[in-house]
Amino acid sequence: MQRLIEGVHWFRREEFGRYQELFERLAREGQRPHTLFITCSDSRVLAELVTHSKPGDLFVVKNVGNIVAPFAAAGSANSTAAAIEFAIAVLGVSDIVVCGHTQCGAMEALLHGRAEIAGLPHLRAWLEVAAPVRGLIERNYAHLTDPQARLTAAAEENVLFALENLRGYPVVAQRLAVGAVRLHGWCFKIATAEMFAYEPKSNQFLLVTEMALPGTG
Repeated sequence: MQRLIEGVHWFRREEFGRYQELFERLAREGQRPHTLFITCSDSRVLAELVTHSKPGDLFVVKNVGNIVAPFAAAGSANSTAAAIEFAIAVLGVSDIVVCGHTQCGAMEALLHGRAEIAGLPHLRAWLEVAAPVRGLIERNYAHLTDPQARLTAAAEENVLFALENLRGYPVVAQRLAVGAVRLHGWCFKIATAEMFAYEPKSNQFLLVTEMALPGTG
């Protein structure tokens, strides 16, 4: 906690001056983010850092495993579903990014189970939302013998699962139908800070520096 307090003081003393005008404008005019960025709660994945974004640019939603539940299963208490509806219907974002990452502990637990979560019913239930991803990996990726390769495949398939579920949200479907929103699937490689994006034509995740990013919908 002391490190956090010191960080608050340092930001106010050393950095705030660079952003003062921006923060004053955001306070005066409110937020108008251009992108809903759904990513994992993993402490190594920082949306604003890896996209070089400023305050007010992104509406960030972090949850364990960057999972998007199907609309029918979302329930009134699902905070991710609430954030999706708020970002689209109220804030009017034009893009939605779902960003997974390598070495994802949530995907590891989904695939293999972890003793630590045995007595954690909320976490177990949340991960089971992505059970179709586990089934897909078991069926289609048996040829991958390297555990990290299977984990990366799970992270990528989980992103595609999230994009598929997003299309089932009425508020998203309505905007997609008129071309008012675009969907993007990304995967962040922690060791190298490289970002890979799903390219529908090739059905692959490609390094973002090697491709245009029109979105998947």
